[in-house]
Amino acid sequence: MMGIRLNKPMQLHVLLVCVPALFWSGELRASDELDDALSGFDDNVEMQSSVVTDVDDELSGVLSGFDEQQNNWPDERGQDAEIVPQWLDPFGSISLVGSSNFAHAAPAPGEADYRGLSMLRTVGMLGVDVDLGTWQARMSGHGFYDAAYAIQGRDQYTASLLDEYEQELEFDEVYVEGSLTSSLDVKIGRQVVVWGKADNLRVTDILNPLDNRVRGMVDIKYKRLPVTMSKLDYYTGDWNLSTILVNEIRFDKNPVYNSDFYPGDRPAAPEKKPTNFSLDTQQLGLAVNGIFSGWDLSFYQAWVYDNRAYLSLTSETPVREHSRVSMSGMAGNVAFGNWLYKGETAWWHDLEYGAAPGEQFDRVDLLLGLEYTGFNETMLSVEFVNRRIVDFDQRLGVSPDYAQQDLQQTAFMFSRDFANDTIQFKALCTIFGTHGEDGSFERFQLEYDLSDHVTLTGGVIFYQSGDLIAFSELEDNDRIFFEYMYAF
Repeated sequence: MMGIRLNKPMQLHVLLVCVPALFWSGELRASDELDDALSGFDDNVEMQSSVVTDVDDELSGVLSGFDEQQNNWPDERGQDAEIVPQWLDPFGSISLVGSSNFAHAAPAPGEADYRGLSMLRTVGMLGVDVDLGTWQARMSGHGFYDAAYAIQGRDQYTASLLDEYEQELEFDEVYVEGSLTSSLDVKIGRQVVVWGKADNLRVTDILNPLDNRVRGMVDIKYKRLPVTMSKLDYYTGDWNLSTILVNEIRFDKNPVYNSDFYPGDRPAAPEKKPTNFSLDTQQLGLAVNGIFSGWDLSFYQAWVYDNRAYLSLTSETPVREHSRVSMSGMAGNVAFGNWLYKGETAWWHDLEYGAAPGEQFDRVDLLLGLEYTGFNETMLSVEFVNRRIVDFDQRLGVSPDYAQQDLQQTAFMFSRDFANDTIQFKALCTIFGTHGEDGSFERFQLEYDLSDHVTLTGGVIFYQSGDLIAFSELEDNDRIFFEYMYAF
């Protein structure tokens, strides 16, 4: 709102003109008679001048306050009156996300009906950045409620599915960070730490689990789950040494029984999770990163829990356990003109499988990627990864593991911006196996920035079943989706 402006008060001026009309009738009167005749006019002039001066002083006194207000008020009151202090920067968003399945057949009696509306989720995210001078802090969280289950009928879903899919409320990034010296930084709290160079596949990016409850609907960068870590970074020249203590243990959020993405007709065995924040369950990560002209290189070492659970049959009741493993890896980028070459490799030690109790195996993951940006407002990329179990044992290929000696995955992505970057079209195709025999999906979406705060997204996803257990029953899950998001 603009500040009120007043012109300075106009001064009151009174002009008194007394013109005595003296006409000479033939002879001049005596000077003393003339003085007597004009003496009254002099008195009137002095009296009227005194009155004008008093009026002027009184008016100036009345209007003097307006001059002070004009000097004190800002040009724009909205800029001066802060809603929140400058050291506090709130942010957030409100979204409506929906999807509808169009390929499911009618269910058998007693089974859940996945046809039609499969998601109608209202999502709220709220956070705040706090500027503490040389230190900064962030606190954020999200919550959602999915009305699709109430609309479709909650009675056809299990309690565990409703717990995971119908509503959620949790903290996301909650941390404090700052500089201990000019070359030493620290960051403590729930955070996301991205290792590796690939955008759509993961080899060395292992510290943050993923939300896989609805496969293929969003990119990996939106699926990472923050984890509580204590991170120390040392900088020298072109290099950075990062030491990370992973205090919190989190694993992927995977589909649960009764979900249309869950493979199988019975619930999974109970999961045995390590104790959170315990001294003997702490995980450690080390990273050395170098950034140079036209290329970069990173080395990684981690001692963590395997995100992949294996079925342990050592007790009367089978349970899914996570073994402690180590990963040694490296990753790099090299740019040549419009081409960007990517590479990652990881050597996993001490992997355990249910079919070979008490034994440990190694696995080597290798990723190659290529990205091209030579076309106007267009990006093309392909990433390929092969995961090979060293000294593969045929026992691992059957129940309960169904492992493969070589597991391949390829991701193709095409994106193009239109209308001054307000519209983006994106196509992502991910296949497992050499020709998709292990499963695949394709996502086509259009994103439109309606304004600086409002974004509309819509698209379609197609799924193909395959030999992988996770993709064994996905072919009927084709769906259209949309999202309306207001961000502030």
